[in-house]
Amino acid sequence: MAHKFRFASFLIGIFLTMATFAQKSTVKDYLGVAGPISFDKGSYNLAWTSHPMDNYYKQEYLSKGEQLEKFKRLILFEVLVTDKTLQDIVAAKIAELNNIKATNPLAQYQVFKKTNEIMLDFLVSENTPDGKSVSIIERNVYRYKIVTVAKGRKAVLLFGVSDRAYGNDVDNFLVKLKAKANDLRNAVGTYNIPAISIAQ
Repeated sequence: MAHKFRFASFLIGIFLTMATFAQKSTVKDYLGVAGPISFDKGSYNLAWTSHPMDNYYKQEYLSKGEQLEKFKRLILFEVLVTDKTLQDIVAAKIAELNNIKATNPLAQYQVFKKTNEIMLDFLVSENTPDGKSVSIIERNVYRYKIVTVAKGRKAVLLFGVSDRAYGNDVDNFLVKLKAKANDLRNAVGTYNIPAISIAQ
């Protein structure tokens, strides 16, 4: 359930079931970012990767002891080799979030722009099967930028951080988020993104 809750960052409308991909692939470093990743005083190891399309790569990192099925923080890198602009990619993501908001009162997002980059900060959730309470709350901060990859091709790079809480921890998560919303945005915005090198 938790895996189905998360959706593809670039592939609008397609929900990636990580467990399905994990059965078909090993954890291969496609992007030249094997880790561990140091972020916000934490260390994160490469936990899962996917290359389901010729122009799309995704890598996810977790701290020691965390599991993809029920993580508290996940770091991700994604690369989409494309001629589309940042504005095109982010607009498609916002359209996806607007569809979610139509049936999810907790869903919300903010967009921040600076030269050659766009940051998207959004909140999504999933309810318990009976619909009476929130089972998962997830806050994501995604930083998009244009990069050059092999043979001079242009690509959109996404560096993102997903923070989660479950069940009885949801209320505390929201209280802390309200008090310290800028902390994660600042950490993502100032992170020194490593150079990407797509494996041939």
